[in-house]
Amino acid sequence: MDRPVTPPPTAAAHVRIDHHSAVHMAAAAARSLGERCGLPGALPDQAAVLTSELASNIDKHARDGALYIQPLALGSGVEILAVDRGPGMPELERCLTDGYTTVGTLGAGLGAVNRIASDFTIRTQVGTGTFACARLTRPDDPAEARQSTALVCLPADGEEHCGDAGAVIDNGSTRTAVAIDGLGHGPEAAEAAQSALRAFRAAAARPLPDILATLHRALRHTRGAAVAALRLEGERALYCGIGNIRAVALSHEGVHHRLTGQPGVVGWRMPTPQTHAIPLPAGTTAVLHTDGIDARWTHAPSLFTLRLPPQLLTAWVTHNYRSSRDDATVLAVRPLPRHP
Repeated sequence: MDRPVTPPPTAAAHVRIDHHSAVHMAAAAARSLGERCGLPGALPDQAAVLTSELASNIDKHARDGALYIQPLALGSGVEILAVDRGPGMPELERCLTDGYTTVGTLGAGLGAVNRIASDFTIRTQVGTGTFACARLTRPDDPAEARQSTALVCLPADGEEHCGDAGAVIDNGSTRTAVAIDGLGHGPEAAEAAQSALRAFRAAAARPLPDILATLHRALRHTRGAAVAALRLEGERALYCGIGNIRAVALSHEGVHHRLTGQPGVVGWRMPTPQTHAIPLPAGTTAVLHTDGIDARWTHAPSLFTLRLPPQLLTAWVTHNYRSSRDDATVLAVRPLPRHP
């Protein structure tokens, strides 16, 4: 019998792996999230196993590591991001062999993660660290786990409520994403962000300026928010933003575009929204992030960073450039694949 479903949280659970007890905390958080996301049968327990294996690797072999445990940005399921700052794995393929382990190399349990997860992505660089993403979805819809979308949303340290939010919605051949930053932080900022998120879900198929106008009306009795929306259509994206949320496009060659929203507050004083087109050649990732992320991450990213897929890029940006004093959101998307 399936477990009863309660709405999953919109923010990630952030677990620093600085002690062995953190492994058990992370596994419990993943099991609870799996239940809240409605994963059937033994899948919540499998989410806990995936998390335990990833956290144990960090605890035993890496340094300055953390897990981000959250719902999928698109579809239903659980995503576990594991990040550390070294030492990296010189023999990644051997580490992914089921049952392979060595005292001197990060890799214990990664074979099991690769086997259990609906989708498993990992990148490593000796001296830099390892970035891994394990996704778990219902067996009847494996494509959900392979979506090229990613979202990390975190409250400021010490805050129970997150004043940021984000979402991705597909409609036909277009993909529309939104990042929201409720003014300030705490419960009132979270109320504004969640009101904007509900309005976005109802209006996601409309033109971007109309979406922002809809959110503006929905937020009139809140403290307001900064909002940015992206619409991906083939080899371009349309960007429309109000307030200090940045849009970035990057490929293997480097960072190509940096845009910031128009001055104003959605819900209070909003100018007429302007739309900007951003070219998105094949392999380009579009990113939205709130001001809880230091924008210097775009100044000189390494080739290793530029080649990270969306889910690992969000993990890298969050782990290295997040301000713990503010709510923070990073959203990375690529266009829907073309079908012949």
